[in-house]
Amino acid sequence: MLPRKNEIARVVVCEDDAVTLELLCDQLAADRFGVLPAPSASDALRFCRFNHPDLLLLDLSLPDASGLDVLREIRAADGIDSRFDPQLPVIVLSGRGAQADRVRGLTAGADDYVVKPFNPEELRARIGAVLRRRSARRDGPTRVGELVVDPLRRKVLVGEREVPLAKKEFTLLRVLASDPTRVFSKPELLEEVWGFRSPSRTRTLDSHASRLRRKLDPEHSRYVVNCWGVGYRLLDG
Repeated sequence: MLPRKNEIARVVVCEDDAVTLELLCDQLAADRFGVLPAPSASDALRFCRFNHPDLLLLDLSLPDASGLDVLREIRAADGIDSRFDPQLPVIVLSGRGAQADRVRGLTAGADDYVVKPFNPEELRARIGAVLRRRSARRDGPTRVGELVVDPLRRKVLVGEREVPLAKKEFTLLRVLASDPTRVFSKPELLEEVWGFRSPSRTRTLDSHASRLRRKLDPEHSRYVVNCWGVGYRLLDG
């Protein structure tokens, strides 16, 4: 009887060049990944919608749509009606290596950006790093005191009260709840929630944190704690 092959993760490989697609799939399969080859944007979206992958490798030049449009559709999903996971890890693979192209891909929500031609071992290491960063946030409901965050149903409860949140507010809360005793730095949160990879003076994090704090606890403003000069953490109220 042959030994059972345990998959590390399921990966959608979206690449329109047949030779590159086959090479990527063979390499990933040899490393014990489950692979779903997608030669077009429509194939990639179908796999992401119905096959619950752990990661998407995404080319930008596709025959039926831009890879950036695929990325934006996934990131804009609500995680319920669309059936896309808006937190799906995405690594862009592209022959476009200019700084403007990298910034455009990362701003659209890519977790990493790899320029072709790439070293297979480096790509494998980058895949592992992205999966490790996201693994804790793909789990089931998280409880912090009276606060419950349910990523799959996109539901937040404070005691028996359900708290409706906007998309970025929910994502921010989900990141903070993944390690509630840890102080997340502002640059880290801007990267995780908004995809910013360079220092920014935007006030969007502070304004979202303030609204989130008021929604979670209108009377006492518990839970979202501003650690001055550093960032934010989630307080067990």
